[in-house]
Amino acid sequence: MDSKEVAFVNAGRKAFLDAVSNAKPLVLEPMVDLEIAVPADSMGDITGDLSSRRGRVASTDAASGGRMVISGQAPLAEMGDYQSRLKSVTGGEGSYTMEFAGYEPAPAAVQKSLMASFEHPEDE
Repeated sequence: MDSKEVAFVNAGRKAFLDAVSNAKPLVLEPMVDLEIAVPADSMGDITGDLSSRRGRVASTDAASGGRMVISGQAPLAEMGDYQSRLKSVTGGEGSYTMEFAGYEPAPAAVQKSLMASFEHPEDE
């Protein structure tokens, strides 16, 4: 038996990689609850934009002053530039709040993209 440290490190690495590949790991992504207040005439554009960000609309409610409040959920990763998009679509009249909602499995395409972005070390 080889008792050098490098042998133990390599054996541990191989055991970890084998365990992960046999466990069928699943990537989870953070989701946020959204509440978006917009002028009524912007509602269609906003719900479409939310859908294009893999978001879901839970409800739409009329508010005072000809405004609509859209409640929904979306992946946090898709919301990075949302403030500028909302401002552009609503002419600066829209506002939103975002709150952490939990984790959900990432779609297969997102998981494949993440896997492709990491280099897999070759077995030694």
